[in-house]
Amino acid sequence: MGVRGLQGFVGSTCPHICTVVNFKELAEHHRSKYPGCTPTIVVDAMCCLRYWYTPESWICGGQWREYFSALRDFVKTFTAVGIKLIFFFDGMVEQDKRDEWVKRRLKNNREISRIFHYIKSHKEQPGRNMFFIPSGLAIFTRFALKTLGQETLCSLQEADYEVASYGLQNNCLGILGEDTDYLIYDTCPYFSISELCLESLDTIMLCREKLCKSLSLSLVDLPLLACLLGNDIIPEGMFESFRYKCLSSYTSVKENFDKKGNIILAVADHISKVLHLHQGEKKLEEILPLGPNKALFYKGVASYLLPGQKSPWFLQKPKGVITLDKQVVSMCTDPESKQEISMCTHPECKQEVPVYIDLESKQEVPMCTHPESKQEVPTCAYPESKQEVPTCTHPESKQEVPMCTHPESKQEVPTCTHPESKQEVPTCTHPKSKQEVATCTHPESKQEVPMCTHPHSKQGVPMQTHFESKQGVPMCTHFESKQGVPMHIHFESKQGVPMYTYPESKQGVPMYTDPESKQGVPMCTDAELKQEAPVCTDPESKQGVPMCTHSEMKQKLPIGTYPEFNLEALMCTNPGIKQEDLMNVEPEVKQQVTMVSDPEILKVARARHVQAESYLVYNIMSTGEIECSNTLEDALDQALPSQAFVYRPVRQRVYALLLGDGRGDASSCPTVKEWFVYSGNPLRHPDLVRPLPMNIPGGTPSLKLLWLNQEPGIQARRLDTLLACFDLSSSREELQAVESPFKALCCLLIYLFVQVDTLCLEDLHAFIAQALCLQGKSTVQLVDLQLDYVDPRAVQLGSLLVRGLTTLVLVNSACGFPWRMSDFMPWNVFDGKLFHQKYLQSEKGYTVEDLVEQNKSRLTKFHNLKSIVCKACMKENRRIISRRHWHSHHSGRWGREGSGSHRTSSGRSRSGQGQHCRDQGPGSRQHEPDQWRRHSSSSGPRYRCVG
Repeated sequence: MGVRGLQGFVGSTCPHICTVVNFKELAEHHRSKYPGCTPTIVVDAMCCLRYWYTPESWICGGQWREYFSALRDFVKTFTAVGIKLIFFFDGMVEQDKRDEWVKRRLKNNREISRIFHYIKSHKEQPGRNMFFIPSGLAIFTRFALKTLGQETLCSLQEADYEVASYGLQNNCLGILGEDTDYLIYDTCPYFSISELCLESLDTIMLCREKLCKSLSLSLVDLPLLACLLGNDIIPEGMFESFRYKCLSSYTSVKENFDKKGNIILAVADHISKVLHLHQGEKKLEEILPLGPNKALFYKGVASYLLPGQKSPWFLQKPKGVITLDKQVVSMCTDPESKQEISMCTHPECKQEVPVYIDLESKQEVPMCTHPESKQEVPTCAYPESKQEVPTCTHPESKQEVPMCTHPESKQEVPTCTHPESKQEVPTCTHPKSKQEVATCTHPESKQEVPMCTHPHSKQGVPMQTHFESKQGVPMCTHFESKQGVPMHIHFESKQGVPMYTYPESKQGVPMYTDPESKQGVPMCTDAELKQEAPVCTDPESKQGVPMCTHSEMKQKLPIGTYPEFNLEALMCTNPGIKQEDLMNVEPEVKQQVTMVSDPEILKVARARHVQAESYLVYNIMSTGEIECSNTLEDALDQALPSQAFVYRPVRQRVYALLLGDGRGDASSCPTVKEWFVYSGNPLRHPDLVRPLPMNIPGGTPSLKLLWLNQEPGIQARRLDTLLACFDLSSSREELQAVESPFKALCCLLIYLFVQVDTLCLEDLHAFIAQALCLQGKSTVQLVDLQLDYVDPRAVQLGSLLVRGLTTLVLVNSACGFPWRMSDFMPWNVFDGKLFHQKYLQSEKGYTVEDLVEQNKSRLTKFHNLKSIVCKACMKENRRIISRRHWHSHHSGRWGREGSGSHRTSSGRSRSGQGQHCRDQGPGSRQHEPDQWRRHSSSSGPRYRCVG
């Protein structure tokens, strides 16, 4: 994470930038400096997960009671000294960082393989040096902190930017994390979580000012340094040769420093001694070997600029303003540039003023200080007022012309005499005629645009160059975008109306405002009706087709389209999203085309996402792209499927709910991109997953009904929808009778045992027994629990169940929270070590009485829960049998290539469920444990669709 090599450099080469500080003392100082202001620390929670997870056991699925207790102690310690904590979690993986995300996931796969190899060899948990955080830790930490009353936020991009921005804007005490990017951001102080001693509240503060002093750089140079070294956006290898060139010319190589340390010193030296000479005069691509990576590099530098901040590496001073000639009469020193410039006596004021040598006439021209830019510019006498005014060289005529200050941009522009008003007005060069034309200020964009005379009103209006005729045409303001668009004169009203440009044909047609949607719709003249009619874009031909309003459906359909064939809703994407201006970029402001068009619903989803109240819902609705990190799964044991495939049907139904707008027709929904880690997946491309239809009594409800309606009967509809996502509507009554917190667990167990044929009766006994026994155990008892040995299958089963609990969080969020989130928080229903103990006991043939530790109350509940699960599975023709009868009854459908299956709600097995919609492409996966999907070819498109 962060800048490549910088963490090691700070520890070995520049240890003096690390200062031991005490949070209690810092808080007291902050209070005295800012009375009435609560000292606040912004916590990058993703960096702190390893620090917070203190339980000794991590292999069995997570010690959630212990973990929750550790979080509570952490919060209490800071609260006791009057420090407020704000926790940020990653909510999105930015596209620019996807490659780095994939690289880390593949690295984690290799680590997991070594973990399972160790377990099989030693039958025990590996040492802390092989520690791997339990599945779902980040997700459940959000809810744990909210349970503890802490302000918890989920980012709309990578969290580090929002953490740095929040810390700067809210005058925070500092940032607590473990990411060298916080040394690059110009924000509040950065503290190390790994060096934190919770008992004393001592930690290390890493001072970016001292880092700059050590490298002879300024704070504004650090983003440039970070990108040249490599970070999460700029691949490390992109500037490798450049770094070695810097190293070869670096004259102060320290023999006692490591190679990476010397490289950082060499690159910093190159910035301070070479690049600084051209700062503001040359573009970065002129002084650095950016090549085709220019846009990415600029974006990398800009990603460190917080709101309101700018980089001097993006700003350029006017070129050729001061040109010195060898024949200098007198000289003075410019206080800004520290350079010698020539002087002359001004003919009017008789004072010494700077001069420059005109490149064309070779004559000396007086200069004056521009009132806005404070820079020296040439002057001339204005013909009307006889006063000295700044001049500039006209780009076309190459002659000196007077300048005036533009009222909006505050920049100097050439002027000309307006033919009507006889006043001096700003001018610009028409892009086609290359002639000077008068300009006016566009009312919306506030930018200067050419003027032309409106053919009917005879008034001056903004002008735009038509893309076909290349001639100037009048402009008007588009009623939706408020931007200037070409004007079309309506043939009847003779009034100007906006024009719409087809992205494919590049033809312009008039637009009208739809009275229902209030949006602009293209119009064309229908050949038969001889009237102007709205049009839609045909998805095949990409051409405009006239629309009419169907008399019964009250929907606008393409003319000639039968209603029964109108299976797919028209989707509009914005073809005109322009690349951000890198000179003024603020990474958190991005124009986005979402998967859901309802702004009210999207606003609710966004708010719940930011407040960390939901999981993945906003990602699906906004970008249609989600990811899931590594899970402790044995790649060599194909008897158990990956959690990515076990819970995929649930996700597919959630996609239909979120993207279907209550229509219940999954075929009209767009596919969702899934970046899920599983064995054999090289993560070169996402899986394209189609939504699945839902079978809900009364039909699929809309999101507005599920999310916004507060009527008493709606809660039952929410529960119906949740059960339909798991395809368990038939078990509604049985599940309703189960007490909390076992209701959600029971639902999950039914789904798991229907889905996975290789789960047996002993597995069910272990899952139920551990949940019941957990209710009567203290945290200390769980800590003291000892295992005879570690079983690799039990390890994977523990992770499988926890991933199921995260899936419940997704479904519950999407359905409007029919169940309390606390019912499927793992500290209430699951403990990894306790499950492992019950699994080993069950495998050894322990009686049910022994599994529930001779507790009669638990025994009664055990038989009740087991009965509900087994009866629900029997409805799906799934009989759960003992492993002792396994080989005579069951072949283990997940165990062999070609024999895999996925059970449906009707009890039938579906081999090859969700095959590719197209053949697999080059570089496709050579090994997939997912038995629903088969290789069909060695060539073809890259993306694979899953039905």
